[in-house]
Amino acid sequence: MQLSLWAALVGAGLLISFTPGAGAINTMANSLNSGFRRSMWGILGQQAALIIHVLIVALGVGVLVSSSPLAFNIIRYAGAAYLVYLGIRQFLSKPDLDEEKVESRRNEPAGSMFRRGLWVNLLNPKAIIFFLAFMPQFIRLDQPLVQQYIVLTLTVVILDVLVMWFFFAAAARSFQRFTHDERGQRVLNRVFGVLFIAVGIILALIH
Repeated sequence: MQLSLWAALVGAGLLISFTPGAGAINTMANSLNSGFRRSMWGILGQQAALIIHVLIVALGVGVLVSSSPLAFNIIRYAGAAYLVYLGIRQFLSKPDLDEEKVESRRNEPAGSMFRRGLWVNLLNPKAIIFFLAFMPQFIRLDQPLVQQYIVLTLTVVILDVLVMWFFFAAAARSFQRFTHDERGQRVLNRVFGVLFIAVGIILALIH
């Protein structure tokens, strides 16, 4: 991949990563609930989903999904339902200042955080459509395709990890002071719950 083309890819990748969405909300919620360092597990799950999306598009399956209203809607509504479920669970979460329970919540298994991140990003057919439009701009058919897809995938994944961890997860650390009393916990639970639900509804309604 030419340096100028790669530079354009970096710019586009940063713009995509900084655009708020379900992944950003999930990252901030993980950072708030489980800590800045452990939020990485959720981010890695989101990157696994991103890699799967790239593979789907690269193998041509993305065209089938985008051209099949039934397949697209099944994935779209499943993704929307999952986000709404996460939102309701977060919204209804009761404030708890018990140190043992707080510590238990902060020690959520890494596998659980990884799986949630995976499903948050995977159940988003619009990501497939986006990559269908995005990837061809940086792929040259007269050059080896495998190497180009590897460079593209590594670039997008690394950029997204950096933005998610050092921007969104770090930003959530500023809210930690609100977790030390019941009122603060209740407000944060409702704010993040509403954000999850809002993104889910948007995913379900926007075609």
